[in-house]
Parts: sequence; C-alpha cells; structure tokens
Amino acid sequence: MSLNGTMMQYFEWDLPNDGKHWQRLRDDAKHLSEKGITAVWIPPCFKGTSQEDVGYGVYDLYDLGEFKQKGTTRTKYGTKEELHEAIDALHEYGIQVYADVVLNHKAAADETESFQAIQVDENDRHKAISEEHEIEGWTHFQFPGRERKYSDFEWHWYHFSGVSRDEKLDTEGIFQIVGEGKGWADDDEVSDEFGNYDYLMFADIDYGHEEILEETKQWLKWFINETGIDGIRLDAVKHIKSSVINELVDYVRTEFGEDFFFVAEYWEQDTEVLEQYLEKQDFDFSMMDVGFHYALHEASVDPKNFDLAKLFDGTLYRNDARYAVTFVDNHDSQPGQSLESFVKPWFKPLAYGIILLSSYGYPCLYYPDYYGYQAKDIDYNGNQELIDKLLYIRQQFAYGETARYLDDASCIGFTRSGDDDHPVGCAVVISTTEENQKEMNVGSLHAGETYIDVIGYRKEEVTIDENGSAVFAVDATSISVWVPKKKLEE
Repeated sequence: MSLNGTMMQYFEWDLPNDGKHWQRLRDDAKHLSEKGITAVWIPPCFKGTSQEDVGYGVYDLYDLGEFKQKGTTRTKYGTKEELHEAIDALHEYGIQVYADVVLNHKAAADETESFQAIQVDENDRHKAISEEHEIEGWTHFQFPGRERKYSDFEWHWYHFSGVSRDEKLDTEGIFQIVGEGKGWADDDEVSDEFGNYDYLMFADIDYGHEEILEETKQWLKWFINETGIDGIRLDAVKHIKSSVINELVDYVRTEFGEDFFFVAEYWEQDTEVLEQYLEKQDFDFSMMDVGFHYALHEASVDPKNFDLAKLFDGTLYRNDARYAVTFVDNHDSQPGQSLESFVKPWFKPLAYGIILLSSYGYPCLYYPDYYGYQAKDIDYNGNQELIDKLLYIRQQFAYGETARYLDDASCIGFTRSGDDDHPVGCAVVISTTEENQKEMNVGSLHAGETYIDVIGYRKEEVTIDENGSAVFAVDATSISVWVPKKKLEE
C-alpha cells in the first residue's frame, strides 16, 4: 500500500447486467487516479451460475468471460478481453488491482452424482438428523464449453464435503458427504457458529482432499499470471480451513513476491475473533474491519443513544490498524442482503471523513457511495462531490500521527499535524447531534496560521494560538475539516 493509499470496491450487487462494467472501469481509470484512488477491488471475474450472477455463485474459475457456458460467453461484467483492457488501463495510471477470489464453494454443476451422505441440523452441523443414506447431488463439473483448455481437472462428489440438496428425494437441507477421509473441517480451523461453519452454500469444497489443494494452487498461479493482478480479496475465509488459507497465501507469495497483497473477509463483529485469526495466520495479511463497520452502522441508526467516544472500541482500527481495511459499507451490508447493516446516508460523510483522514487502516471506498445505488429501494445517489473533497484532503493534508479527542458522546475530533515531508495538517470535527465545537491541537509549528473549513460548511476563520491549539466548530449532524488557508491559496 502506498502512503495514503485508498482502495475502491468497484462494484455492488445491483449493477446492470449489460456486460459493460469492465468498459466503464477502463474508461474511469484516469479519473480514479486523479482523485487519489491507488487500488481497485474488482468483483469476482469468473463464470458463475448465469449471466446475472454477481460472481459468488462460482461455476468455472478458469472462464473469465471466454467460453460459452451457462448460457453466456461474457460474465455480468463483460468479456475476458475487456477485463484485460480494464486492468491494463488501471496499471497505466498506477492503480493496483485486487481480485475478489471465491474458494469456498462451487455451483451449477454439469451433472448429478450419487453418493452417501447424512443430513445435519442447520443450526448445529455436528448433529445428524438422518441416517447415512444415498443421495443425488450436483457435484460433477466437466466444463464442456471450455473443452479442457487451461486445465483438464474434473470435479466429483469426493472433492466436496457437503451439498444443499438431494435431488433423489427433492429435499433441501445440509447434507454432509460420507466417505473415507470425509467430514467438516476441524472445529478450530473454521468459525464455530452453528457448531461448525465449514458449510456455507452450494457444493462445499473439501480442502482435506490433496488433489483440490494442488489444483487450487495451480489455478492461483494461472489466474495471477493471466490477469496481472496485484492482490486478492479472499472471500468467506471463516468457512475455509485456516491452515489452507495460510498455505495458499504462502504459495502465492513464494511465486509472486512478498508484496502481493491479501485482504481476508471474515464476517464477524467480535474483533477478538479477527485478532485470533490474524495471529493464527502469523499476521500475514490484512482483514476487513467488520466490527468498525458495525459501529458506524449503529452510530448512524441511533445517534442520540450511541456514545461516539466509544466508536473505535473493539475494532481493528484501534487495536491492529496495520492490518485493518476500513470500510463504511459493502455489497453484503447494503439493504436487501442477508448481512444488511447499512450506514444511514446522513452519516456517510462523517464515516468517510473518519476512515479517509485518520492515519489508521487502509480505507476502502464503496462504488455506489460514490456513484449512486442502482437498487430502487435504496434512497441514496452517492455523494461524489463531498468524497472528492475528502480524497483531496487525504492527499494534501492528512499526514502525521493522529491525535484523537474522544471526550464527548456526540462530538469527537482528531488532528493530523503533518510530517517531515508534508509539513501541513488538518483538524477534523464531527457531530451526530447539535452544532458543536472542540478545542484541539494541530502542533506548535502551525502557531499563528489561519485555518478554514475546506468542506465549506463553516464560513469563519480560525487562528492557531502559540501552543498550536484552537477551537474548531462543526454544524449539527455534520463534519468540518479545518486546514491552513495559505496552503489552499498556493
């Protein structure tokens, strides 16, 4: 990550199925670079269950929009050639590309197979609710449209640990596949929700099978060489053996260098669980700061009763900021999704001010918070103008250590006093209730300087005293960012 690097998640659930997204991204590369975006997280770019698939219903990892499979050649986002063009354009403007990689499951198999299984309780996957019996499930993946190009590997029932449907009896549920060496991952290797959260959806991949581990490594090597990506967002790691994630990360770093970026998505509000996972992984990659997202959500939903001074308590942002990818919302948290925890629109400018202007974490901007949501039931068109201002401030003024002022339940602030290479700074104040103000220090090197609110909400000017302190105001339910006036006039 570069100094003051900023990632953008360049997709959402409700993008139109027009096959134009890679083209939009390609054409947007110059603009993103000019605004200070240094990395783009792209959606799953391989063939899913259908053309409509957002990408998490994985069918063929080797099909990046090249073969006629599942009724389409292109993915929802476009063709393989257009994907290459988008990545090349981003690289041309110095923007890294992080691919969303889904390794937990496969979907939409080509044929069914018969095998032995036990149906388990969905709320306790250790509890059997049937005897062992023969079922019929969608587990045979041949990829006929690809005709063995890139890989001749075929998937069979013994490569999976569970499925969600018995076609023989037309029954939905969770069916644990039975056989030599079969079973869920060890409890300490996956999340302990539902007793053991190895199984999530579709046909669950069994990484206890050595063939699968080797095939996954070969695919990763092919995929990175094929696309030229700079990093990977690992989807749903709480459902995959932690030792496997460790081995795959080590493999990629050995092949492509220690600077290859990884961020893992482990959806868990309890940050202690994330910290334990990081420790188990030898602190070898970043993680999405889910706990901090939920804190932002709660502050936006009930501002009068939320203690803003405790906003950072129990977050990676506070405890392990080096590993935290901070985000306001993402595709899982937006309305209509199973993990819905949407940050209310009024609070988004405040939330982005926090993650973009502090020195903690690696901030990730969500595509529709910038460009607007496609879903008709989400009444928010994004706030590109304000986020552009925050991105500008991040590049020009957000340097040096963060000094936080967390002494009020509804009004907090922080300052950046600059560093040797960037002798500037800023003072950020947010309020979730009424108009307020906060005395803060920006460093004695700024004594006598005049500060103004670069956001433009407050019109007065503030003079920094001989000790580097001043009183900085903020409007009700708002954010103000105070910076040296002379710097803006240069």
